[in-house]
Parts: sequence; structure tokens; C-alpha cells
Amino acid sequence: MTSGLRWFACGEDAIPVGEEWLVARERERLSRMRFTKRRNEYLLRRCAGKRAVAAALGLATDPAGLARIGMLNAPGGAPYVEVDGGRPGLEVSLTDRAGQAVALVGPEGALASGTIGIDLEIVETRSEGFVADFLTAPEQEYVAAERARAGSDGWDAAANLVWSAKEAALKVQRVGLRADTRSVVVTVVPVARDDGWGELAIAAASGEQYAGWWRRDGAFLLTIATLGAADPPAPLPGSADLAAAEPVHSWLAHPVVGA
Repeated sequence: MTSGLRWFACGEDAIPVGEEWLVARERERLSRMRFTKRRNEYLLRRCAGKRAVAAALGLATDPAGLARIGMLNAPGGAPYVEVDGGRPGLEVSLTDRAGQAVALVGPEGALASGTIGIDLEIVETRSEGFVADFLTAPEQEYVAAERARAGSDGWDAAANLVWSAKEAALKVQRVGLRADTRSVVVTVVPVARDDGWGELAIAAASGEQYAGWWRRDGAFLLTIATLGAADPPAPLPGSADLAAAEPVHSWLAHPVVGA
């Protein structure tokens, strides 16, 4: 049973002004980014991850406090944390979508690559063609039979929930969307608990079985897939309320940095 997981959400409005809150390696990587979307997402994930670590460890969240925390990447791309140049015994997994980011924090080893996948999506329009092309027959039946017709909120919420859970599971497999999305089959327990989390069961074509959790907060859907059984994460102090957040695509105004 994986335990001790906590989550933290924040939006682009939480990103500090300037670069003083970044460590040198973060600033160096940021300097190579020329497209605003990639730059914004990088800063947003750093902000969510650093604030999550600060909340977990009781550290300050002013720019100087956040600059003590490095949200860095291993050669394979997985994030890891440093505080004052050392490892704090925490691991972080990050996801972002439409101007919001979520950081999942756990003790060292709890978020090891291939153990947990996390994904954030929005409830957006999904056509009948999308559902037919990317979802399996049982998933299509769930979307159609349980969630009314294409174009309704129920249809779009169900289709995006299944899609998000697939992404989370494929992150556990460390293949992402390079794999056929129909290689994993998602079963949703549609009734959420009092804390907002609902259960997922995911079966992979390889024979592996994943547990998972999902929640809907306003326009946002958050899913977690785990290789072993896990309790749902608890919110960290200071986390934003995703239910009150609006999806934004601020990069559209200036797609290229400096343009």
C-alpha cells in the first residue's frame, strides 16, 4: 500500500515575477526555450513543484525561499528535488494543463518511475470519432450509455476522464502516447467519495493491473494510476482550488518569446 501521498495545485497567476526564484540550472534550461507555451508550462510546473515541497517541509514560499528548492530533471526526464543542494527525501511528479499544474509529493521511493502516473486534463469537446478511434469497446459503452450523447457535458467529462486515466497508466508503463491508447482498458467507479476522489481500475494488454483514483474539480479532471494499491493523496496547505479555476491558454497571445 503506497501511503503518504499529497497533492498541490496552482495556476499561472502564482508564478513569481522574474527568475530569482529559480536555481541556476533551471534558469539555464529556461534560457533555451523560445516558444512561450513550453516556457510557461516549464515555469508553471516548477512553481507547483516548489510550492508543494515548501508546503510539505514547512519552508517559505517567497522568491528567496523557493530559490532554495531545485525542481530538476534526471537524464531520462523524470523530475527530482534538491533543497539547499541536497536531497530532502521527497519525490515529486508533475502534470499541467490549460494554465494549471498539479504536483504529487511522496516520500522517497513512493513515486519511483514505473510506480505512479498522474495526469491533468480539462473537460473539453470530444467527438464520436475520437471516442471510436482511441477508446476500447467497454470504454465507449461507458461514455455512451452512462453519459448521454456527444456534445453534452456528461459525454465530454466521461470521454476526457477515460483519456486522462489512459495517459496516467501509460506514464506508469513509461511509454506515454507512443503506445496505442487501446492497450489499456479503464473501468471507472462513477460515484466519488466524500473527499472528491473516485476509484479507477485499469487493465493493460500486458496483463498488468493498475489501481487508480480520479476527481473532477470544475473544468479540470485529475487522474492517478498506481502499480500497487494506494490511498488517494491528501491536499497540501496552500493548494489552489481547482474547482474555481478557469482553463487559460495565455501563450496564444505571443506564441514566440519576445515576438
